[in-house]
Amino acid sequence: MKQFAFMLTLSLISVFSLQAQSTPAKSEDGAKISFDKEVVDYGTIKQGADPLRTFKFKNTGAGPLVITSATGSCGCTVPTYPQEPILPGSSAEIKVKYDTQRVGSFTKTVTIVTNEKTNNTHTLTIKGTVEMTTEKEGLPTKDSGVFNNGKN
Repeated sequence: MKQFAFMLTLSLISVFSLQAQSTPAKSEDGAKISFDKEVVDYGTIKQGADPLRTFKFKNTGAGPLVITSATGSCGCTVPTYPQEPILPGSSAEIKVKYDTQRVGSFTKTVTIVTNEKTNNTHTLTIKGTVEMTTEKEGLPTKDSGVFNNGKN
């Protein structure tokens, strides 16, 4: 009987140690995106100003990072992102283009989806104010232009 109990105990220990070796990798073992900042403020800009802003990030995980999608909250916000995997320790950037012809305050978001095992969706924000440009500054006003032959 003692021999049976010993063999049963030894068998159970063997099973548990084999099971512990086959557990899946922890989430820290995969990719991990870390942004320098998640909000970019354009400040107050003139209509038609440079529309492009950049979000820099680094893969701080142990596996390759893949961005599977980047989607703007509306058609006026267009993101571009790296299509190739970002290796551990490497940096890259997501560029966001806002339609600066739209006058007024704005706050828009870009949703990023990655291959991270946990927390794989990230939201980036752009905000600012676009002021109307006058004719003297290079763009026509609503009273000048092609259809009224420059007459007021």
